[in-house]
Amino acid sequence: MQQMTLAARDQQVIWHPYTQMQTAPQPIAITRGEGALLFDDQQNAYIDATSSWWVNIHGHAHPHIAEMLSKQAFQLQHIIFSGYTHAPAVELAERLLPLLPANQKRVFYSDNGSTAVEVALKMSLQYWDNKGQRRHKFIAFKNAYHGDTFGAMSVSGRSVFTRVFDDLLFEVHFIDLPAADNFDTLKATIEALDLSTIAAFIFEPLVQGAGGMLMYEAAPLDQLLAWLQSHQILLIADEVMTGFGRTGKNFAMENCSTQPDMICLSKGLTGGSMALGVTTCTSTIYDAFLSNDKLKTLFHGHSFTANPLACSVALASLDLFTDPACATNRQRIHEAHTRFLTQLQQSPKIKAPRLQGTILAFDIITTNADGYTNNIADQLHRFFRERRVMLRPLGNTLYVLPPYCITDAQLQEVYDCISDLLQSI
Repeated sequence: MQQMTLAARDQQVIWHPYTQMQTAPQPIAITRGEGALLFDDQQNAYIDATSSWWVNIHGHAHPHIAEMLSKQAFQLQHIIFSGYTHAPAVELAERLLPLLPANQKRVFYSDNGSTAVEVALKMSLQYWDNKGQRRHKFIAFKNAYHGDTFGAMSVSGRSVFTRVFDDLLFEVHFIDLPAADNFDTLKATIEALDLSTIAAFIFEPLVQGAGGMLMYEAAPLDQLLAWLQSHQILLIADEVMTGFGRTGKNFAMENCSTQPDMICLSKGLTGGSMALGVTTCTSTIYDAFLSNDKLKTLFHGHSFTANPLACSVALASLDLFTDPACATNRQRIHEAHTRFLTQLQQSPKIKAPRLQGTILAFDIITTNADGYTNNIADQLHRFFRERRVMLRPLGNTLYVLPPYCITDAQLQEVYDCISDLLQSI
C-alpha cells in the first residue's frame, strides 16, 4: 500500500489560516530550511521572498539561534511568570529597551503581535481608569491591520478580515493617513470628536502591512503624533511588522521625533523562530498601575508569558540583529530593490510601485477592484509556486520582503520571476 504524502495527510486533518480549504491547492510540504531557502519533501528549493509571513529576518535554521535554543532547553523550558522570573526574560528586556525610544522603560511579555496589541489597548483603557477618567475610545488609520483577536480587530479597518464580526467590535474613529497637505483636515476631523473620551491612537508607522503595504511619510506622521500627544492622547506604535529593520532603520519610530507611549513588537523579535510578543511602555504608564488597591492591577497574562525558550532565541536574534553585518545586508537589499523599482516603473501593467527599507511593493492593474479579494491573487500564487519562489500576494498587491541573508543571486531570481509574470499577464 502506497504511503500518503505529507501534504495529503495534511489535507485529512489540518485547517489552514486565511485559506478557503475547498478550493485551495494542496499545500507544499516543507521539510527543512537553510538561509533564505526552504526545501520540500522532494528536496526542491524555494526562495522565501516574504520571510515566512514577515517573521524571518536572519534566515532559516540559523545555527546561532538553534544553539541558544538547545542550550536553554536543557536548562529551563518554562515557568509561570507571575511571582517568578528567569534570566532570559530579564536579559531580553535589558537589551531590548536601549534599542527603543528613550522613554520606553518597561516590558510586558505576551505570545504574538495580536496579543501585544491587546495588551497595549488594555493598558491604555485601564491607565485612564486608574487615573479616574472614563476614556474608552480609540483613533486608528483607515486600512489598518493590528491582528485577529477582538481588540486588535476593533482597531483595524473594517475589511474582509473583520466583516463577520463588525457588529461585535468596539467603536473606533478611523482617519486618513497623514500627508504633506492634509494635516489641517485631519486635525479638524479629530477636533470634531469628544477628545475627553479618546484613550489612545494606534498606528503602524510608515507601512500598513496587511492593508496592502501602504506607505506614507514620516514627517506628516510626526506632526500628527505631536499634536495628538499635546491633547493627552496616548500613542501606540504597532511595530510588529515594521520593527527590527524592515523600514530601513532599526525601528520605524526612529524616523519621528515624537516618542510613543507604548510599542508593540513580535515577528522579527525572535528572528522568526518562535512565538513571542512584547508591549513596552513608559514609566508614566507603568506608574499608574502601582497602588495598594489591587483593582488597579493589570489583570492580563498568558500561560506562556516570557517563555524562556522564546526569550533565549530572541536574545540570539538580537546578537545577529545588532551585528553591523545585518545593517549592511539591509542596505544591500534596499539598493537592489531601488534598481528593480526603476525597471518596474516602465511596466504598463502595474501602478503605485513603492519602496521602504527592505519592503518593495506594487499593485497589478486589473479590471477588478483593488484589495485582498481580487481574484488575480490565485493566479499569481500558482505562478510563483511553479517557479518555486515564495511570494504571497495581498490581492492584486505584490510585495517582496525577504530575510536579510538573501543573496544577490537569489534576489535577482525573484526579480526575474516577477518580470516573467508581468510579461505573461
